[in-house]
Amino acid sequence: MKIVVNTRLLLKDKLEGIGWFAYETLKRITTSYPEHQFYFIFDRRYHKDFIFSDNIYPIIAFPPTRHPYLTEFYFNYVVPSIVKKLKPDLFFSPDGWIPTKINVPIVNVIHDLNFEHFPEFLPKASIKHYKKCFPQYAKRSDRIITVSNYTKNDLVKTYNIEPDKIDVAYNGVNPIYTPIDEVEKRIIKAQYSEGKDYFIFVSSIHPRKNLENTLKAFFEFKKETASDIKFIIVGTFMFKSKELLQIYNSSPYNKDVIFLGYVKIDLLHKLLASALALTYISFFEGFGIPIVEAMSCGTAVITSNTTSMPEVAGDSAILVSPKDVKRIKEAMKKIWIDKEYRGKLVEKGLLRSKDFSWDKTAKILWNSINNLTNNIL
Repeated sequence: MKIVVNTRLLLKDKLEGIGWFAYETLKRITTSYPEHQFYFIFDRRYHKDFIFSDNIYPIIAFPPTRHPYLTEFYFNYVVPSIVKKLKPDLFFSPDGWIPTKINVPIVNVIHDLNFEHFPEFLPKASIKHYKKCFPQYAKRSDRIITVSNYTKNDLVKTYNIEPDKIDVAYNGVNPIYTPIDEVEKRIIKAQYSEGKDYFIFVSSIHPRKNLENTLKAFFEFKKETASDIKFIIVGTFMFKSKELLQIYNSSPYNKDVIFLGYVKIDLLHKLLASALALTYISFFEGFGIPIVEAMSCGTAVITSNTTSMPEVAGDSAILVSPKDVKRIKEAMKKIWIDKEYRGKLVEKGLLRSKDFSWDKTAKILWNSINNLTNNIL
């Protein structure tokens, strides 16, 4: 079988949620099925680390998709011309974007519809294209994979997609995310938090991720407790936020907030494993990979009681309203004061994290591809 794959989000040292999904699943599928040929379409120069096996044939197709207009042009004209030449049996996209005008079966991964529910958090140009394109993509796809039952139900309700057309494949967790010993924790704290305990935020810095309310809660926590706890932020700024800067600049506790930017996975593992708790209190998520990564590290989790996050966390985290600053602050205090409670969350989280595996994700994805092609070819 000849499969063309959209691999534009396989970016060296820049993998985030959807990029990790593509990396982990494609690595497993391509190496497990050497009898099939996979044509990886990149929109810029690719790194050799993404050519997982000998049955992968990389293709570079310009222009790079750095803007909605270029992305639409790329999938409407550039990718279809490649598909026409290759005459594949299937087109697979791990990031939701597909060429609609190709005479080839399509399996598409749609991770969430955040732009339908929180359009104010994205540039107007992006919203225009997402709202125009994604209903078409969902309807044109022969099979849809999504990463939570929440998103499956959202696709059914928002785009009127038949439930039987959608398979759910939870995100997995990299096996690097494990607990570390106390000696390693002390080393990490000495290097990054002045030797103090800390809460950690892991995500791109974007209004949807709700760092504003999380910081407000942390500053209130500091005011009430007079503790020496720090707050580490791991992630790059996607959009500038005047409100976030105002919250940060106006607090007398801002010296206790540490921005690290993007960090590589080895360091992220140690930072997560050394934290008092992960604070991942987003307004909207299709899944929320950092929740599972933190649980796998033996770190307590505070997350939102909305969208997919309760589905992912189960009873292994403190669930709070992302709009309730007081409740977020109280969750931080509970984690800091009650070591026994924190320990129980850690135990539950370690057990819960075993439900998430990239091997399982790749198996569900391949079964969806295989079942589709068996029915069509």
